[in-house]
Amino acid sequence: MNNLVAVLYIAAFALFIYGLMGLTGPKTAVRGNWIAAVGMGVAVVATLIEVRDTAAINWILIAAGLAIGVILGVPPAKRTKMTAMPQLVALFNGVGGGTVALIAWSEFLETDGFSAFQHGEEPTVHIVVGSLFAAVIGSVSFWGSLVAFAKLQELLNKKVEKAFVANARTFQLLNMVLLLVAVAASVWIGIHATPGEGTAVRWIVIVLVAAGLMGLFVVFPIGGADMPVVISLLNALTGLSAAAAGLALNNTAMIVAGMIVGASGTILTNLMATAMNRSIPAIVFGSFGGGGAAAAGVAGEGGGTVKSTSAADAAIQMAYASQVIVVPGYGLAVAQAQHAVKDMASILESKGVEVKYAIHPVAGRMPGHMNVLLAEADVEYDSMKEMDDINGEFSRTDVTLVIGANDVTNPAARNDPSSPIHGMPILNVDESRSVIVLKRSMSSGYAGIDNPLFTADRTSMLFGDAKKSVNSVIEELKAL
Repeated sequence: MNNLVAVLYIAAFALFIYGLMGLTGPKTAVRGNWIAAVGMGVAVVATLIEVRDTAAINWILIAAGLAIGVILGVPPAKRTKMTAMPQLVALFNGVGGGTVALIAWSEFLETDGFSAFQHGEEPTVHIVVGSLFAAVIGSVSFWGSLVAFAKLQELLNKKVEKAFVANARTFQLLNMVLLLVAVAASVWIGIHATPGEGTAVRWIVIVLVAAGLMGLFVVFPIGGADMPVVISLLNALTGLSAAAAGLALNNTAMIVAGMIVGASGTILTNLMATAMNRSIPAIVFGSFGGGGAAAAGVAGEGGGTVKSTSAADAAIQMAYASQVIVVPGYGLAVAQAQHAVKDMASILESKGVEVKYAIHPVAGRMPGHMNVLLAEADVEYDSMKEMDDINGEFSRTDVTLVIGANDVTNPAARNDPSSPIHGMPILNVDESRSVIVLKRSMSSGYAGIDNPLFTADRTSMLFGDAKKSVNSVIEELKAL
């Protein structure tokens, strides 16, 4: 039977890796997700076989846990709209980190503070260090993910959120103190992890509480503009904590799955930070991206003024263009305008206009957010162009339609050395012959930075809800 368990684990790991390979492209992403899910199912079955000799009461608890997981996990996954998927990802990731922290706590209690090991085990370094590492990182991931969820769901008052961002240095100092407390308590537990000694429960509670507060205080001052990177980083931390817990429990599935999640999350975090031309420490310990601030005025640095346009004018411009590029942003997600945009593109294509979609790596609130939304509306994958592939096209484009994208189209990142986002790679929409921006108002983006694009000579603004504005354009196109 042990050989069967080993074979099932190997099969699960192979499915994990094969499924992850499928996630490298949009056409194979769904299949890759299903393959990885099957792999996790195989790993669960293998684990249940491994613990087959456990007491009957434990089987009741295992069954209850599986049932609760299904009840709490499936409905949100099925009902959550694509626009709210970043929040769901953050929440589910937090649950994983919290689970690992609870496992570490349970291991501490079961072994009387790592002093009374069962089944002939000894208080070896890997058990103690793995459990404590899992406790710290898992707790940070859990509470940090809850804050990320609250920010993305806009549960935090904007004034409170801006105050958090403004006091980033205070949070940094507090985090240093909390880190020292968590490490010191962990070291104390480790020193007394000897047979017959051990430590009181309060010490592991100190570790969990200090790490939990650190998770809160790390994410509190990080603005919404950095949320895609933060979500990816927290995901990586959850994976590393799971691997550490697996090392402590001698569970191969947790070790392998945790390392895969940790490694892939780390790589993705680095790629996202590179796309913003910022280092990961600068994102974690900075105060960039307060969000919600109103623009300073309608006049740009060059003295330009905002020019409004109408749905009729926008329709005429696009109908007689040879190429139109659509730049989706979070405003598209909020308005749920992806289907309307697809309908508009279909009409334009029927008139002989070529339509492409420019996707910035950090557009939206999570990696691939815009790709998922457009795919939901049956936009062809070949029409979605990544930043590096599309930037050369803007200078040859008649009309660029920007829908709710602010910071990723801000030319200050390229032209203004004093700008906080200077050096960040952007979509060069300002090089188009004409730019139409769909926005509700002249408020700045989530980064809280004014965008000179809005007052540029080639730019006109179509104010209003993105979905309603696109539908109005559609009606005008039909009338042409």
